Amino acid sequence: MRSLLTFLLLLNLSLLMAQESEKPQSARDFQNHLNEEFRDPEESPLTEEDRKDFKGLDFFEVDSSYIVKAEFVRTPAESPFKMPTTTDRTPVYVKYGEVYFSIKGEEYKLNVYQNQSFLTDPEYFDYLFLPFTDNTNGETTYSGGRYLDLRIPEGDFVILDFNKAYNPYCAYSGRYSCPIPPKENDLDTAIEAGVKAFDKH
Repeated sequence: MRSLLTFLLLLNLSLLMAQESEKPQSARDFQNHLNEEFRDPEESPLTEEDRKDFKGLDFFEVDSSYIVKAEFVRTPAESPFKMPTTTDRTPVYVKYGEVYFSIKGEEYKLNVYQNQSFLTDPEYFDYLFLPFTDNTNGETTYSGGRYLDLRIPEGDFVILDFNKAYNPYCAYSGRYSCPIPPKENDLDTAIEAGVKAFDKH
């Protein structure tokens, strides 16, 4: 019996260690993919001049403390609204839910939105949009805030990996129209994870 218990404990420990090691790797894979996208002239938001000198985006070090399990609360009675952007464009979104989580011992809440134009898109019908601002904006990160992408969860929890926080395309070129994070999605903390501000030099 003792040998069986020992085996189960070791198995659980090895699984836990494997899960922990996968978290930062997943973020690094995301960062590598983002850099590849920015090098691709067909997909990159960079100007031709900036892309010519592009060596890679600047990221915070991957930090597992910014990978959090959040409670997901569906808010089904919300009305569609026009989300302000950096231009006159006003795409229609609906508040789809709320996520409740803690970072470094502090509790936070963010709203999650669904773009109504994606509802009939077979690739993005379950896509959720999480724009946010935090205390790094205008310092180490883009002043206009950053985004996270999510999919509609099957249960009551969702993993938020702020190491995958990325800039709107407006951080790289004024020719794009980007949603402005709503005021209620301002985090009164410094999220030192994800993409940093873009430095053309």
